[in-house]
Amino acid sequence: MADKTELYIDGVTHYGAGRLDEAITCYKEAITLDPSFADAYVGLAMAYEKKRMLDEAIEAAKRGVTLAPDDPLNHTTLSRLYQQKGMIPEAEEEQAKARQLSGY
Repeated sequence: MADKTELYIDGVTHYGAGRLDEAITCYKEAITLDPSFADAYVGLAMAYEKKRMLDEAIEAAKRGVTLAPDDPLNHTTLSRLYQQKGMIPEAEEEQAKARQLSGY
């Protein structure tokens, strides 16, 4: 049985190869093993985004932000998703958090 890191890496590999359903499965399995694995939630959000499943992507990205609020990538990901949904004030707020955390 693979551990959470192996599953995450497999998810990244599948994502990069355009195998989004497989990537989603790997990220979800990693999250099942460790529900606090923020990187897996961000990967899941990105895979859902590529499938144009924006509501699911936003939920996954929000969980990533909750678990790792000091990671600028998590806020940037959520900002980008909010922008795609037309949620501009929310997108701007998340982008401001990302810039602040990045020191910009």
